Amino acid sequence: MRILIVANETIEGTRLRRAIRSQAAGAAAEVLVVAPALNSRLRHWLSDEDEARRAAESRVRHYVAGLAAAGIHAGGVVGDADPLQALADALRVFPADELIISTQPEHRSHWLARDLVGRARARFGLPAVRIEETGHQAEVLSEAAGF
Repeated sequence: MRILIVANETIEGTRLRRAIRSQAAGAAAEVLVVAPALNSRLRHWLSDEDEARRAAESRVRHYVAGLAAAGIHAGGVVGDADPLQALADALRVFPADELIISTQPEHRSHWLARDLVGRARARFGLPAVRIEETGHQAEVLSEAAGF
């Protein structure tokens, strides 16, 4: 089982880690975590991505270390600022069996406003689970719920 995760600020959610454990349970699972290098529009326009890449690298490195401590074999990369493109790039080198997309709540999520989950399912033809971070807790929203 190969699981590809895309997450930004929500990467530290405890339910995200639980979802990974649940999906990887009983299987020799490999996990790749992609943290998009999100940037402000001005910095993007100025081609100044250094700070965004450093922040994403720090998040992904910390999270992968936590997964390793929990006994989950995982790697991590910094991805494109566009999360759909970050997924596409990662899938070229890590052919996943499933996607996990971790988002902010609907009222705060730019990813949901742009229908990232639906677009990812349509483009890649893979099962996708959405994890919604709601503060210190996260809620797993099923594929059947239309998310």
